[in-house]
Amino acid sequence: MSEKIQKILSHYGYGSRRTIEEMIKLGNISVNGKKAEVGQRLDNKNPGEIKIKGVTIPIQKTQFKTKIIIYNKPEGEICTRNDDKKRPTVFDKLPFLKIHRWISIGRLDLNTRGLLLFTNNGYLANQLMHPRNKVEREYYIRVFGDINKNTMNILKNGVKIKDCYVSFKSIQPMHNQELSKKNKWFKGVLCEGKYREIRSMWKTVQCQVNRLIRIRYGNIMLPKNLKLGHWTELNSILVDNLLNTVYFEK
Repeated sequence: MSEKIQKILSHYGYGSRRTIEEMIKLGNISVNGKKAEVGQRLDNKNPGEIKIKGVTIPIQKTQFKTKIIIYNKPEGEICTRNDDKKRPTVFDKLPFLKIHRWISIGRLDLNTRGLLLFTNNGYLANQLMHPRNKVEREYYIRVFGDINKNTMNILKNGVKIKDCYVSFKSIQPMHNQELSKKNKWFKGVLCEGKYREIRSMWKTVQCQVNRLIRIRYGNIMLPKNLKLGHWTELNSILVDNLLNTVYFEK
């Protein structure tokens, strides 16, 4: 069976399909000594010798096993592999993979902490992040500002950020809070993950998010005993449950 080269490389964690297409256009990828072409189809079991910037890429020919880990991201870490400013990244503490690379399923900004999923399956990562699949993300949100019933209705009905409207699928105050306090905690659910979306939504109603913690992605909850900066691998049952939440190609 043949597949496009960008799909094969994405599956093994060498970037999104769009990123790989750009690398091909720049002449950074070759197949059997010849420059690759966007859309070039290869045998997915025996694709030949693929090189990225002159380095041969090992393509596993044995049965593929999907791995997923939960990482409890601290504030102050960035969601990129390399940083020009030498700041700590979420990839620094992940376990070593002999074949493939860890792919982040979505991102969290520098000042957000909590659940971050990683997988070695590029197809799965793409499906879990794609807006059409409406995979839920749940957060604890601490907000400073004057908040009333009208504020909550605005956030539920949708606010305009740049060129689109976004809204919480659900947003509700957490229990046991003093109403007189300026800082209040909320539990919110979104089905997309645009950059700084939650912070921008609250900003439109003159409120400031000063603490943001992701506690759920799809049907995966952040374990209460998982310390900041630590990871845990999902067992086969939880992996299968997550795979069943979206359609993807094995």
